[in-house]
Amino acid sequence: MTVVRRERRRSRRWRPGRSLLVGIGLCLVGGCSAGTGGGDDAGGDPVAVLRGAADRLVAAGSSRARTAMEMASGGTRVTIRGEGVYDFRERRGRLTVRLPQDPAGGSGHRPITELLTPGALFMKNRGAGVPEDKWVRVDIGSLADGNLVTGGATDPYAAAEVLRGTRTARYVGRARVAGTEVRHYRGTADLAGAARRALGGNREALAAAAKGFATAEVPFEVYLDERGRVRKLRHRFSFAGQQRQGTVEVVSTTLLYDFGAAAGVELPGGGDIYDGRIAEEPGGGGAPDGRKEPQD
Repeated sequence: MTVVRRERRRSRRWRPGRSLLVGIGLCLVGGCSAGTGGGDDAGGDPVAVLRGAADRLVAAGSSRARTAMEMASGGTRVTIRGEGVYDFRERRGRLTVRLPQDPAGGSGHRPITELLTPGALFMKNRGAGVPEDKWVRVDIGSLADGNLVTGGATDPYAAAEVLRGTRTARYVGRARVAGTEVRHYRGTADLAGAARRALGGNREALAAAAKGFATAEVPFEVYLDERGRVRKLRHRFSFAGQQRQGTVEVVSTTLLYDFGAAAGVELPGGGDIYDGRIAEEPGGGGAPDGRKEPQD
């Protein structure tokens, strides 16, 4: 009897470790298409689940969004934050983006209003010399990063479409985001693959990002609710820095909540768009950064 009890105790101690080692081995050999948390609780094959996450946002219609973009530059870690609404069916959003404080601690910049569409980014209060009542229009097709970084906030739908390129994914387990129970996944996505599977206007943008970033592989961490909707999504983008900075890492976080919120976004007319020369402002546009992320 003593021997039997000892064997049972040993078995209870050993099984979790063995399961973990087996899971790691599967990831190394097979690409980790299923999680070590696994089982039915994962909601299905993680790769398939995540590749369809953008479709479930379209089905949800709209939501409110908070964003944060973080980057270390010149030994300083800064954050650009955004908050607003997004219409996933119309592929349009409106964000108020706040640039980081200046070194003296002052705000230094007025908030930028951004209108997000598949083919263009509209910004108000962006660029020195632009009249207050005018918008700046940027053709997303002309941006090497497909506007995943340039605007200081990743378009929420484009962020979800990056998941269409999921190559490896692991179910981590249950968690909570802003009081909502969610499933937590980690994985990597391929931007070129995402571009091939993207719908409509994001194909060109994601294809540009696949060529413009230092690597087309994007590590991510995502939290889905019971309906498979993205509640929180964090990407790590890598691009070549200027002036011999080497590779710069940008962490972009998107938090989605209040699904079904009113999200009508009206685009400016031709007469409202500034067509003059724009001076660069420190800290605005280009790749941003951060100290904090959207609060759960």
